[in-house]
Amino acid sequence: MDIAKIVGIGLLAGIMINLLKQHKPELAMQLSIATGVMLFILMVSRVMDVVDVLQTLGTRAKLDQAHMGTVLKIIGIAYVADFGSQVLQDAGEKSVASKVEMAGKVLIMLLAVPIVLAIVDTVMKLLG
Repeated sequence: MDIAKIVGIGLLAGIMINLLKQHKPELAMQLSIATGVMLFILMVSRVMDVVDVLQTLGTRAKLDQAHMGTVLKIIGIAYVADFGSQVLQDAGEKSVASKVEMAGKVLIMLLAVPIVLAIVDTVMKLLG
């Protein structure tokens, strides 16, 4: 019951954070970040299961492993940028959070270029 653990940790942390905000806001922020990191660590094994499935599917479909690695990097960038943005928003830094999101999107676009080129090349071969 992973979801029960996650919700339990989240609810407990949420209550503690709200109590701490009144008297020690800096500790509330640290608890918020620590909770996010702890929940991420709990999910790492599940994420690795998904990565293994994606790699297996890529191998079975005879996809270039470099492209599969790029797709996994893109997914990782999206999650890390989102996590960082949410932490910054919790800290009241919405402006910085939006810049982190933008940087993540730019990095994703840069990584996606070789895949888009491979797709265009494949389509051109099929049409030509």
